[in-house]
Amino acid sequence: MSRDLTGIAIFALAVIALTLWLQSGVWLNALMMTLYAALLALAWNLLGGFGGQFSFGHALFFGVGAYASVIAQVTHGFNAWAAFALAIAAAALVGAGVGALVFRYGLKGSYFALVTLAFAEVFRILAVSAGFTGGGVGMMLPLKESAANLQFASRKGFVGLVLGCVVAALLVSAWLRHSRFGARLQAVRDNEDAARAVGVDPRRTKLAATVLSAVFMGAAGAFYLQVFQYIDPAIAFGPHVSVEALVGAIVGGMGTLWGPVLGAAVLHALAEGTRNLFGNLPGLNLVIYGSVLVVIVMFMPRGLAGAGDSLRAWWQRRLRG
Repeated sequence: MSRDLTGIAIFALAVIALTLWLQSGVWLNALMMTLYAALLALAWNLLGGFGGQFSFGHALFFGVGAYASVIAQVTHGFNAWAAFALAIAAAALVGAGVGALVFRYGLKGSYFALVTLAFAEVFRILAVSAGFTGGGVGMMLPLKESAANLQFASRKGFVGLVLGCVVAALLVSAWLRHSRFGARLQAVRDNEDAARAVGVDPRRTKLAATVLSAVFMGAAGAFYLQVFQYIDPAIAFGPHVSVEALVGAIVGGMGTLWGPVLGAAVLHALAEGTRNLFGNLPGLNLVIYGSVLVVIVMFMPRGLAGAGDSLRAWWQRRLRG
C-alpha cells in the first residue's frame, strides 16, 4: 500500500509542477482534458476492472451529476461547490438504485452491460422530455468567474480541480488493491459462486462498487459542466462518454492502479494528433477508440499496463540469465 501511496503522491506533485510551469492555454487545456479522460476511465475501472461488471452505460451517472449540478445552481441558486457535492450524491443515489434493481435479479455479463446502456438511454429520453432539464435545448450555466463559483480565470484552476478528483479515484483504487473489500470484490469478479461459498455476499459487494464508480462519474459530469458551462441530453447521456470511459480502462489495463491513467493519456494523445492532421471530422474519436481497442484485444489483452509488466519480467529474466 505504501508503494502505491508514494506513486500517487509523486504523480500529483509532478502534475502540480507541470501546471505551474506551463503558460500556454493550449497545453494546459490538453493536460486538463487528459486528466478528465483519466477520471472517466478510473471511475469505470472501479466497477468494470476490479468488479468485472462491464457497463456500457456509465454516461448515466455522468449525466445525473451534470444535470444535478446545473439544476441546483441555475434553478435553486446553490453555490457551485455545494452543487458539486450534490452532483456526486445524486450520482451515488442513482448508482445505488440501479445496482439494487439490476443485482436483485442476478443480471451479469452481457445482460448487465445492456441494462446499463438501456438505463442511460431512458434517462436521455427523460432529459429531452422534461421541462426542468431544458429539454433538447439543454441548460446554460451563467458565467460568474471566481474560485467560489468554480469558474476559474485560468485553466490552471480547472487542472487543480480535476487533479483532486483523479487523486481521490487513485486512492480508492489503491484501497481496493489492498483492502478486504477489494479482495471480496475481486473474488466476485473471478468466480461469483466460489465467492458466495466462502461467505462473500456478491450482491452487496457489487452494489457498493457501483456506488463508488457512480460517485466519480458524477464528479466528472459536474466538472464538465463547470468547464464548458453547458449541458444537453446528447452530451450528458450520449454513448461517447461511456465509450471513452470503458476504452480508456481496457486499453490501459483493467483492474490495475495506473492502467486507466495510461490508457486515457495514450488515447487523448492519439485523438489530438489525428485531429491536428485531419481536422474535426464527425465521429473521429470513436473511430480511433475502436481501432485501438481492436489492437489491444488482439495483441495485448491485459492492456498497456499488463504488457509493460510482461516486458519488465522478460527483461529481468534476461538479466538473470
